[in-house]
Parts: sequence; C-alpha cells; structure tokens
Amino acid sequence: MSCSTSNPHFSFPPKFSIISWNSDLYFPFATYNREALSDNLFYKKAIGEWIMILSCQNVWKAFGENEILKNASFHIEDYEKAAIVGINGAGKSTLIKIIVGELGADQGIVTIAKDKTLGYLAQHQDLKTDRTIYEELLSVKQYLIDLEERIRTTEHSMKQAEGQALEELMEQYTRFTHQFEQENGYAYKSEVTGVLKGLGFLDEDFSKSVATLSGGQKTRIALGKLLLQQPDLIILDEPTNHLDMASISWLETYLLNYKGAVILVSHDRYFLDKIAGKIIEIENGNAASFSGNYSDYAKKKEVLRIAEMRAYLNQQKEIRHQEEVIEKLKSFNREKSIKRAESREKMLSKIEVLDKPVTVKDDMNFTLTPRIISGNDVLQINELAKAYGTLSLFSNVSFEIKRGEHVAIIGKNGTGKTTLLKILNQVETQDAGTIRLGSNVEIGYYDQEHHVLHEDKTLFDEISDTYPSMTNTEIRNTLAAFLFTKEDVFKRIKDLSGGEKGRVSLAKLMLSNANFLILDEPTNHLDITSKEILENALNHYEGTLLYVSHDRYFINKTASRILDLEDGNFKNYIGNYDYYLEKHEEAAPPLTSAPSVLKTDKAPETISDTKADWQEQKKLQAEKRKRENRIQKIEEEIEAVEARQSQLEADLADPSNGTNVAKLQEISKEQEALSLKLAGLMEEWEKLLE
Repeated sequence: MSCSTSNPHFSFPPKFSIISWNSDLYFPFATYNREALSDNLFYKKAIGEWIMILSCQNVWKAFGENEILKNASFHIEDYEKAAIVGINGAGKSTLIKIIVGELGADQGIVTIAKDKTLGYLAQHQDLKTDRTIYEELLSVKQYLIDLEERIRTTEHSMKQAEGQALEELMEQYTRFTHQFEQENGYAYKSEVTGVLKGLGFLDEDFSKSVATLSGGQKTRIALGKLLLQQPDLIILDEPTNHLDMASISWLETYLLNYKGAVILVSHDRYFLDKIAGKIIEIENGNAASFSGNYSDYAKKKEVLRIAEMRAYLNQQKEIRHQEEVIEKLKSFNREKSIKRAESREKMLSKIEVLDKPVTVKDDMNFTLTPRIISGNDVLQINELAKAYGTLSLFSNVSFEIKRGEHVAIIGKNGTGKTTLLKILNQVETQDAGTIRLGSNVEIGYYDQEHHVLHEDKTLFDEISDTYPSMTNTEIRNTLAAFLFTKEDVFKRIKDLSGGEKGRVSLAKLMLSNANFLILDEPTNHLDITSKEILENALNHYEGTLLYVSHDRYFINKTASRILDLEDGNFKNYIGNYDYYLEKHEEAAPPLTSAPSVLKTDKAPETISDTKADWQEQKKLQAEKRKRENRIQKIEEEIEAVEARQSQLEADLADPSNGTNVAKLQEISKEQEALSLKLAGLMEEWEKLLE
C-alpha cells in the first residue's frame, strides 16, 4: 500500500505493515525513526517518556473548486480520547479517510508515530465470509490459537524426548507458555464472548452465519473485531448507530478503560460527553481543538460565538461612525476638513473588515405550532399486545398520555418500540387491546424510514402536493428554512442523503399543525446542530409529544417522562434520562450469589451482607449523582446572576439613566438582591464541593 501526491509538501508514512483478516478494517502503519519524530515535534517531553501518536499539519483538500479542508492542524497524544465534530458536509469523513490512507491530501503532513498501529471502523461494513459470528471474532485471536496448538505439540513431544532434546523442548515450552500468558491467552475465548455480549449478541446468535446478517449487525461484528485487535489508535466513525442503549453503555466503559488512543466521529453527544477529553471542531475547513468533553466545548463555543458577534457589531458601529464623521467633514467644504476626511478614508480602507458570524442555527430555524388545542386526555392504551408468530413483542400493555406531556419510549433493539408507533399510526395492526385518541387530537407522524416521503417527487412537489393551498413563494420559503435553496428544491427525494430526507420530513411536520407528534428516531442522520434546532423547537412545542429514540442527550433535553419497554412491558419514569438512569440503577436486581472470597481469618460474607453492601454502594452513587447535578445547576445560576450584574452595571453607566432617580433606585435594589443571592449560592456551592 502506498500514498503519493503531486504536492511536494505532503508526506505520508512511507512504509505500511499490514496485519489484517482479509478486510479493509485495519491499517497498522510504521513511519519515522525517533530522530525524525523529535524533529516533527512528536515528543512533547524528553524522548523516552510519551509521544504524540498522530499529527496532522496544515492539511488541505478540495474537490474541484469546493475547499473541504484548509490548513487543518491538530495532534493526538498516546492514550488520548478525542472526538471530531462538525455539521454534515464539514469534512469529518474526508479528514478521517486522509488519516487512514484511503484518500490523499492536496497538501500537508499526516504522520503516525513509529511502531504504532491504527484501526479504523467505517460507518458501513460488508463482511463477506462463510464463518459464524463467533468464528469471525475468534479469527482475530488466530495467532493465540496457533500458539496454543504449538504448546500442545511441544507437550506431546516432551513425553517422548530425552537428554539434550528434552532440555531444548522444555526451554521452547517455557518460551511459548510465557508468551501465551503475556498475551492473555488463557482468557481469549471469554474475551471474545464478552465483546459479543457487550455489543448485544445473545448466546443463540453466536452460531448464525455472518452472511445472513443485516448491515448494522455486520458493522457490530467489525467493531468487535477491531476492539479485540487492540490497536494503539482506534478511529470510529459513528460507532453507536447500530447499538441499543445497553450496548452503547458497555462500549463507553470499554473505551474509557482502553489502553490506547481513540478518535471518535459521532453525533451522539451523551456518548461524547462520557468519553472525549478533547474536541476537534471542523468548521469552514479549519480545525480547532478544545479541551474537555462535548458539553465543555459547547459552552466555550457559545462564548466564542458571542465574542465574535460582539467584535463584528462593534467594528460595524465604528465603521458607521467613521463614515458619518467623514461625511460631516466633507460637508464643511473646507480644505482642511476635506484633507481630514481623506485621511480618515485611507485609515478606514485599511481596516480588515470582519465577516458576520453565521451558523446553521441562524439559517435553519422553525417552530411547531398546533392548529387547535386537544382535550386533556390525548391517548389511552389498554391491554395492547403484538406478536410475530412465536415472537411476542409486548402483551397487556396499558398506559395513557395527557396533553402537554413529552414522553420518550426506550428499550433494547427488537423489543417492539417502532412497532408500537406504527400501530398508533395504523401502519400495523395490534393482536389485542384497544387504542383511544382524545377529543380534537390531530397526529403528526415522523417515520425514521421516511415512508411519508415520495421517492420520485421533487422537494417542491412533495410540499405543494401535500399542501396545495401554499403559494410558490411560501413553499420556497419553507424549504429555505430547512436549508434547501435555489435549484435544491428541484432535487428528487430519492437523491437526498439521510440527513436531507430528515429535514424534509421535519418541514412537513412543521406544516402539519398537529397537536400530537409521534416521532420515530427523529435525530437519526441529523448532525449535532440540526439536533439542537429540533430540541429547541420541541421544547417550545405546546402540543403533546411521543417518540422513540436512542439519543440519550436528546431524551435528556426534551423528555418529561420515560416509558422503558423491557420484557414485554412498560416501566414508567417521571423525568428525563438522567432521572431514569438514577432510578433504574437503584431498582436493579440484587446479586444472586455471593462473590468468591479469598481464604482469610475472617468469616466469609453472607449473601445478605453482600446485598447490603451493594445497596449501600448504590445509595452512595445516587447521592453523589444528585450532588453533582446540584453543583452543575448552582454553577449555571451563578453564571446567570453574574451576567445580570454585568448588565445592571452597564445600565448604571448609561447616561440616559443618569437623571432617572426611580430607575437608579430600581437598579440598586436589584443589585442588592442579586448580591445576597450570589453569596448564598457560593456558600452552598462550597459546601457541596467539600
């Protein structure tokens, strides 16, 4: 394998050492010697301590006239966990393909540390093999299987050898067994089983042929193989797309404890919050690094955005002021005034004018407004049941939803969540039970497979045929609100990406004026910015909301109630995802048996002792989580109070308030109240930290 480019400034690891299992999943690279690494600033400390495992310097990439990456630079240190974020089309996948060697850069340097291995999981996998699921993952450990066979062969030979030959065989046996132990050979089968179960495969799935699996299941197989291979640097592109919540939680724990570096490309903000210690943002072709997880990045980004907007507005204000002064000087029509005006014009022409900061949030914005208000009782379900042959999804399910509730349905893959929504929308029929809608209830349905869209229609026709009373201008304005402008409106639905289809479905949902929204995985294929826009719209929605989602961050932001579909029945939680997680952990079943105990002088713990310790531990964890949540809320309140104090100080300094005694008294009174509130918050904050 090689990488070349016509640009002399671009270099890529000149030597590749391929270790693979007949797939393109894994790319170990060997690059420069230690001196070269030192010259390329790979060592952040003295040689012999720790190194940067990956360096991207001034990477450029364009497709025709469209510049995707412009002078992008960042680095990843050994053992670091980082995430690459950006809107759809920002260049995240392009950057990843350049790093792994699937795509050449126009210029720049991408270097991977000497003797370090790299593993890459693309979004889509097409594994072609006749093996079973278990055999496919076990193939990663083939070198251990071979070593184990050599150990057995050596043991057999030792029984028949004597003298010098026996000594040589014993030395060989010692070497083999030491290597086997070093490679954790005695646990490789349980390691394979643990990864399979962690990724959501059941015991009965192990014997299934890989060839019969869906695309999502094959991606999980590829992910499992990559984790078992344990490269020094793992690059994962949307690894949570085909995982349920339990599997995502398992993967979070695995990656947090992974003894290597990790780069994630993901729209799952909860996942990024758990794992990432660095965020690399791709925006307008540039790469910027932020320390901390996604939430830390979002806060810092908002501060930067406000600062950029303030700088832009201040500069525009100054430009207008100078232009007014110039105009005034010219109006005097005197030689000195004209010269002064010309001098100011020269100074003004030399100013580097700042571009107005623009984000997708500014361009894409929408509201969901019910046409009429429904009755208080929106939905009532009694003893609902659904099965496919011998497979029972759920039975005797009963619950009700009131007006204004935002209800999220969660559960493992295959439990029947989407089927329930299809039953509510009369796409499927139930086997038993009743469904009753309340008075004046109008349903708006968002289908994750976008069956509400017509593949052969253009975007314009999709809207105009559904809402014939709309004018051409109204249709174009609606589509523009969802980032479809000019000739984009004449694209056919079948030619759109998953994210673009999602935006069209959202546009139709907005126009429906429904008062009961039923959404199936509404955040699938949406980038993070689009998710935040949708969250904002749903949080201001005055109707009723029922949705299925695996996006825990989205659930946390929008749900006021959670229905957990488990073992064919719903469990009700009044709160968001964090609340559900807390209560779900508290309600987890106790240990069924006591853990093994080492022989000591003390009597072994009884099962009840172990259960009590476990319950006490869970209680402490719950208290800790509550304390951390309160600390975060207090910090947010402190920020708000300090921001208000700054505003009041500005009001005091405003000359227009100088003679308004009543206004000044009002400001002073509020300042006093805020000072007392701030003191109380700070005191509580300090106590919680202690």
